[in-house]
Amino acid sequence: MKAIVHVGLKPGVLDPQGKAVADSLGRMGFGEVAGARIGKVIELDLDGVAEADAEARVKDMCEKLLANTVIESYRIELVA
Repeated sequence: MKAIVHVGLKPGVLDPQGKAVADSLGRMGFGEVAGARIGKVIELDLDGVAEADAEARVKDMCEKLLANTVIESYRIELVA
């Protein structure tokens, strides 16, 4: 089983990397870009965990290591 974790900054948290990307795209002629937010995607290959327990285990991983829950939110996607 695979778990895909999408991590991004919470609304209201400044994203200087996203601002730099949006500004650069605007200068490159992509004026339709009004803003950008940068996040990360983490793919975990899970072995030996029951599907019923997988989401709880990955949530625990996110809370302890994968996301800074003070400024980031995350979404877990499980793929069989």
